[in-house]
Amino acid sequence: MNPLQKCYEKKLITPPDYVVSDLQYLTMMGSIAYGVSSDSSDVDIYGFCIPPKSVVFPHLDGVIHGFGRQIQNFEQYQQHHIKYADDEYDFTVYSIVKFFQLCMQNNPNMIDSLFVPENCVLFQTDIGKLVRERRNIFLHKGAWHRFKGYAYSQLHKIRLKNPIGKRKILVAEHGYDIKFAYHVVRLLNEVEQIMIEGTLDITRNREQLKSIRRGEWTIEQIEKYFVDKEKALEQVYASSKLQHSPDEEKIKALLLDCLEQHYGSISLIPRETEAEKKLKQIKAICNNF
Repeated sequence: MNPLQKCYEKKLITPPDYVVSDLQYLTMMGSIAYGVSSDSSDVDIYGFCIPPKSVVFPHLDGVIHGFGRQIQNFEQYQQHHIKYADDEYDFTVYSIVKFFQLCMQNNPNMIDSLFVPENCVLFQTDIGKLVRERRNIFLHKGAWHRFKGYAYSQLHKIRLKNPIGKRKILVAEHGYDIKFAYHVVRLLNEVEQIMIEGTLDITRNREQLKSIRRGEWTIEQIEKYFVDKEKALEQVYASSKLQHSPDEEKIKALLLDCLEQHYGSISLIPRETEAEKKLKQIKAICNNF
C-alpha cells in the first residue's frame, strides 16, 4: 500500500476521494530522488490522478463556461507535514491535465518527477507507466529558461537573513543555506543534460551534490559556479538540437490517449485529423508572408 493510501485510510489526510481511487502515478521526490538524502530528510511525494470526466470535460454535463452552476475545477491537492509512523510526508497530487501542462512548460519539479529512478516510483497504473515511458516528448529548449529561473531563485535565497526551522540550523552551521545551494548546482546540471542529450538522469551528479550538502563548498564557489555555468549553457542552448518549443499536438494526443484509456470512449471530444494539421501548417506559413 502506498503512503497516500495509508494516510488516507488512517484519516490523516483529506483529499477528494478520486485523488486516491483514481491515482495514476506516485513517486518520491526531493533529496531521496536525487540520491542525497539524510536520515532526517522529509519525504516529498508527487503524483497525478484522473478526476471524474465531468471535472475534465464539464460541457459533457451541459455546463456552459461562465454561465449558471459551474462544476468545481480540480488542479491539485496538497497537504504537508503528515506524520505516519516514523516518516513525515509532504503530498502533492495533480490532475493529469495540470500535470501535463506543467510538464509541457518544463517545470523542473514536474520533469524531475518523471525521471526519478525506478525504485522511487511508489505506485503506477498502466497510464502512469505510459506517461513515464514517453516522458521525453515533454522536453524542449524552453527548459533552459525554466531551469535557469528556478536556479536563480534558489541562488537569491541562499543568503536568507531570517531563516526559520531546520534552515536556521543549516545557516548557523555553514554560514549559508546549503540546501538552496545544492539546488542551484543541481538545476544547472540537469538542464545541461536535457539540452545536450534530450533526456535526464537526476542522480548522475549526486556525489557533487552530497559534497555541497556537507558544507564543503563556500558560498563564493556556488555563486561562481552559477555565473560560469550560465555562460557556458548559453552556448549549449544555441547549439542544442532539441526542438525550440513543445510539440503541443503530440503531448495533447498522449493526454487524450490516457483519458480514453481511463474513461472509455471520448469520441465526443474532437481530435485534429492529419488533414486539419496540414491545413493549419499551410495557414501558418501563409500568415508569415
